Parts: sequence; structure tokens; C-alpha cells
Amino acid sequence: MNSIAVCFVCLGNICRSPSAEAVMLHQVGRARLSDKIVVDSAGTGDWHIGQPPDERAQRAARKRGYDLSPLRGRQVSRGDFARFDLLIAMDDANAAALTEMCPAEYRDKIRLLMEFASRDDSRVVADPYFGGDEGFERVLDQCEDACEGLLRALRAQLVA
Repeated sequence: MNSIAVCFVCLGNICRSPSAEAVMLHQVGRARLSDKIVVDSAGTGDWHIGQPPDERAQRAARKRGYDLSPLRGRQVSRGDFARFDLLIAMDDANAAALTEMCPAEYRDKIRLLMEFASRDDSRVVADPYFGGDEGFERVLDQCEDACEGLLRALRAQLVA
């Protein structure tokens, strides 16, 4: 396998999935695998197409050295199922929405991000949108943990 393409998916693509994208891009860059692992994010909803990530998400990310400012919201398209090797949902509702729109031959590409976590046993990344700043910090904690595990899994695939 020459490269792997991963798309993180949440509802609006302005909080959780761009945070996961930024964390993963950082980890992939640090591992010197930017030429092997493509990272993107999208939302199942269409409310925030073209908009930057939520300012609270950007602020929390900036404190940890991640830059969300170049990212813009987009909606998952049918073409994404062929384009990406993995579509990683932040929660069960988004996984279900992906499954519903996904052609049958690509359904095995849909996974939950927290399946890859090693320190946090939560099943999903909770949506911080209607809460306070601590929710955005929690999202980053979960993304850092789960993206480390995802990177380990992707490295193994690249070697295989």
C-alpha cells in the first residue's frame, strides 16, 4: 500500500472533526509520513459549508500548538467513500448517517475514532458545541489519544 487516505467526520465539521484532522496532521507530520497518509475532515450536515472551525475549537487547539484556521467546513459526498480508505466518525449518529449514505461495497471503511484510543474508554467523542470551553479541551484529549492509536494502525498497514 503506497498511501492511506483518512477522513474524520462529525455533524457540522466545525468542532470535532477539524480538531481530529489537525491533531492527526500534526502526528503524521511528526512521524514523517505526510507523503503516505492523507488527512481530511467533513460533516454529515450542510450547515457550515465553507465556514472556519468554531472559534472555541480554534482557541483550544491553538493552546496546544494546532492550527485549525486554514480548515473550512464541507459536507461528506458520495465520492468520499471511494476516495478515502477510512471514514472515521466521532459518534454513533454520524456513523449511522455515513452508513445510510454509503454504497454497500464501502461500508467496511466506516469506523469510530474512539476504537483507536488506548487511554480513554469512551465510545464516542462528545459534541462540545453547546457546552463550555472544557468540552473542547476534552475533544482534544480524546483526539490525541485516539489519533496515536490510529497512526499505529496505519503504520502497520503501510508496512504490510
